[in-house]
Amino acid sequence: MNRSNIRMTGAGILIETLCEMGVSHVFGYPGGQVVNIYDELWRARRRITRILTAHEQGAAHAADGYARATGKPGVVIATSGPGATNLVTGIATAMLDSVPMVAITGNVPTGLIGRDSFQEINIYGITLPITKHNYFVTDVKDLADTIRDAFKIATSGRPGPVLIDIPKDVQTAKCEYRPADHPSAAGEIPGVNEEETARQLELARKLISESERPYIFVGGGAAGAGIADEVIKFSEKIDAYIGCTLMGLSAIPTDNRRYLGMEGMHGHYSSSMANKNADLIICLGARFSDRTTGNAEKYSRKAKVIQLDADIAEIDKNIPAAIGIVGDLRETFPALAEGIGTACHPEWSREIEEYRKEEKRIAEAADKKRRSSGTGVLSPKDIFEVINSLKSADTPVVTDVGQHQMWAAQYTEFELPRKFISSGGLGTMGFGMGAAIGTWFGCGCRPVLVTGDGSFGMNLNELATAVTYRIPLVIVLFNNGVLGMVRQWQTLFFGKRYSSTVLERKTDYVKLAEAFGAKGIRVKDTGEFAEALKAALKSSLPTVIEVPVGKDELVLPMLPPGGSTDDIITSIGEEDMK
Repeated sequence: MNRSNIRMTGAGILIETLCEMGVSHVFGYPGGQVVNIYDELWRARRRITRILTAHEQGAAHAADGYARATGKPGVVIATSGPGATNLVTGIATAMLDSVPMVAITGNVPTGLIGRDSFQEINIYGITLPITKHNYFVTDVKDLADTIRDAFKIATSGRPGPVLIDIPKDVQTAKCEYRPADHPSAAGEIPGVNEEETARQLELARKLISESERPYIFVGGGAAGAGIADEVIKFSEKIDAYIGCTLMGLSAIPTDNRRYLGMEGMHGHYSSSMANKNADLIICLGARFSDRTTGNAEKYSRKAKVIQLDADIAEIDKNIPAAIGIVGDLRETFPALAEGIGTACHPEWSREIEEYRKEEKRIAEAADKKRRSSGTGVLSPKDIFEVINSLKSADTPVVTDVGQHQMWAAQYTEFELPRKFISSGGLGTMGFGMGAAIGTWFGCGCRPVLVTGDGSFGMNLNELATAVTYRIPLVIVLFNNGVLGMVRQWQTLFFGKRYSSTVLERKTDYVKLAEAFGAKGIRVKDTGEFAEALKAALKSSLPTVIEVPVGKDELVLPMLPPGGSTDDIITSIGEEDMK
């Protein structure tokens, strides 16, 4: 039926406009102030798939995971009051990682606003600091254009979450719905000046031609822009090496000879040392966060920085840039590569190889020490070697936050982009279950969720969602009985005073999984883990594989807080662990 140019309720207009925006999935939880919206979703059930999660936070993380896996904006819907406030952590997670999301909340009728009505909350005010933009709609005539603007803002420039709060009477009011005459164009990026950009590009090319030790630093902005092939060709042309942030993982294939891996607090030794000793850092869509740089005053002391970013606020914010270029990386980076001559830096290549050899030596020494300890627990490195050997190229690896996240970042091998789904900027424990569910609906590929007993406990209720929708999710649960990352800090910097980091939980995760209707497997060694993972990758149900990990297992290398690569910790003696 042609539903254009007819009178419709606000709830109907919302759903029609979502369809107009190409939305195929929404995540959420119904309630009194969005029941009209859910009624219209039921009517549109052949056009939009509704995913009912166990909790609104899980729904927000699912919309986030969907967006990360697909590049399309994720959509989440919640009712007023606690429904809306339960979205806050998920919205903030998306904001800190520049993930496109549209959050839609219901509210009490406009006539009751400000009267402390049942489940009234000023979600507009609450989310102002954690959204790219937000709206409080008071007139149904403005609703369709508001939704269109929200999607435009969420996806253009530096992506991010946008919230639309719609009072109940706006949902029930009627007006004429008119489809957009033409698709919405991408929004302009603030701070872009074509003449200035051309001048900066020319200066950047000059710096590149003068460099003897160039290093390309790939962040989440570059991963989202999908410029991996161009980056690889560029690195070959100028004889540079490539490192990345946590959010840049999977943008560059792991086996590329130019790729050194993640740098920063728990980054690879070779990438961190290459960054330290480069004379030129070409930064693509990274914000130079403290976890990447360590001591900002000591960072890039030997290097000039060329920074390309869609957000003018990031230029010079944390690290001074010799040249800052604002714009869409899909346009500015190819423009930078134009006119660049071929270069060869044999001394730099030899230096990089020495870093790689030292990284290998450090890893082998750590493995030898672990195997000789006879602790009876599994090596994280061995676990990820099994995962790498059994997963397919299109398998998304989703993580929660903690030690397991850093091991995943260090050891997982990737061939394709958008296959590492993790909370970086906010570091949200409990992110993984919802994000894995959203990833499945986004790309249709079986995700492997790597989590820890601490993070898993925060949103394990979403296992009910995974079972209900028969999502063949594989959950690799690292169980060390402690909050591993905080405990690691207590071990290294707080005199081994383990305050509130020993969990002492009696949870039987196998029985828990079975109670939800999933499969549960507990393994004792790497061989059992390999067999369990093979079975899980064939199962039609979610599977929880519990993996024992030592409570004293550390994530290394590590830059101490406030430290730099001068202070990098690569090993800990036995006397330090007593």
